[in-house]
Order: sequence, then C-alpha cells, then structure tokens
Amino acid sequence: MQIHFTKAIHFTRLIKAGGRLREFNFRKLRGVELETFTVDTVDDRGNRILLRMQKDDGNSHWTILKQMLPAWIPENEDKLVEAIEDELQKY
Repeated sequence: MQIHFTKAIHFTRLIKAGGRLREFNFRKLRGVELETFTVDTVDDRGNRILLRMQKDDGNSHWTILKQMLPAWIPENEDKLVEAIEDELQKY
C-alpha cells in the first residue's frame, strides 16, 4: 500500500493596494484541472473579499477570474501574480 501526500500551499503577503498596505491570503486549490489560487483580503469597511486567480493553459499567465471587485484589486494584479510566482519557486 502506497501513501501519496500532496503538499498544501498557503501563504500571506502584505501588498500596497488602494493607497494602503493590505494583507492578502493565498491558498492553492487541489483537485482542479487548471492551477487555481483563492485569494482573500478585506476592504476599507472590513468586508472580506474573495477572488480566484487561475493559470491559463495556453500562455501560462495568472489572471483574476471575472467578478465584481473593487478597482484597486485589478489595478494590482501584477503584484498578486508576482507573489504567487515567488511562492511557487520554493516548491
């Protein structure tokens, strides 16, 4: 009998977005076809914002899946991509 372990990847980064330093929590989803991370943060009122970032099959680029988000999140998509890429290099 073989036991197969899959490492759970989750991390937190402080990123300046929307004029202030914000905490973004990243968690890699397992069991999905395309590489996907859930990302959560809070807005100025303390409401939790959940979004997903997915790696495209064709061009290997991380993108935010379409949904209603505050403008400061898509404006800082490059910083979120950089955080994911930096963390994945460790594994």
